[in-house]
Amino acid sequence: MTESIKNRYDFTILFDVENGNPNGDPDAGNMPRIDTETGHGTVTDVCLKRKIRNYIETVCEDKMGYRIYVKEGVPLNRSDKEAFVAVGVEEGNVKEKKKADPDLDSKIRDFMCANFFDIRAFGAVLTTFVKAALNCGQVRGPIQLGFARSIDPVVTQEVTITRTAITTESDAEKKTTEMGRKYIIPYALYRVDGYVSANLARKVTGFSEADLQLFWQAVINMFEQDHSAARGNMAVRELIVFKHDSELGNAPSYKLFERISVQRKADVIAARNYKDYEVTVDTNELPEGVDCIRMI
Repeated sequence: MTESIKNRYDFTILFDVENGNPNGDPDAGNMPRIDTETGHGTVTDVCLKRKIRNYIETVCEDKMGYRIYVKEGVPLNRSDKEAFVAVGVEEGNVKEKKKADPDLDSKIRDFMCANFFDIRAFGAVLTTFVKAALNCGQVRGPIQLGFARSIDPVVTQEVTITRTAITTESDAEKKTTEMGRKYIIPYALYRVDGYVSANLARKVTGFSEADLQLFWQAVINMFEQDHSAARGNMAVRELIVFKHDSELGNAPSYKLFERISVQRKADVIAARNYKDYEVTVDTNELPEGVDCIRMI
């Protein structure tokens, strides 16, 4: 098994959207998610992880050790069954197997971590079969992301659209076009902070250096294979990484994140481009044992 990572990392991603909906809220008619108190836009961690999973799946194409556990059209129990087969468990012999091998649950967990990249990276709730009385519990992944938040408050625009194709024969007798609507944000720059725990990688999932490099690649390109008319133009603009020279870290995360400043330029009234912002990273007198790497 590949050796797990040795260093803790804290990182910040800056990404933007132009004339699109970065993350619709199903409870609000699929409008872009907004903090109702401040007007800032938000994008969930689940949305960002989906993009990363999709990129990994596209690049690796079910390569051994780099499959995706949480994916569209594949029930989780279907993947769970593979682990049961690997350790010789069937629904009828669970009790006997557990008596003979008290570490059976951990062996199933290790199999899942070794075969599925997203479990190794983000963790998962491995409930497996309820009837089988096998429960690997919650695997806590070394990579954690928060919600992305826009730098400035956003304005959501409702755009009316038409189409010439009519749905039904009866409607075609009455009208020649149908109306619809979509929601867009003209422009917004978002920031999300994240963490990579070498301690959890070593103790739980075995997340390796090769996995980490693939993760950085996926972050940088997570919108490049995911273009859609609904999301407009989206791109990762900055990936700023603080690398600690130890497993547990050399400085608090918040002190490192505070060194990153993103400000709209003084002469810009309404930002409509990434160049309307100024991004600075204070690398003077970094805490001992911490390096700053701007990957984009």
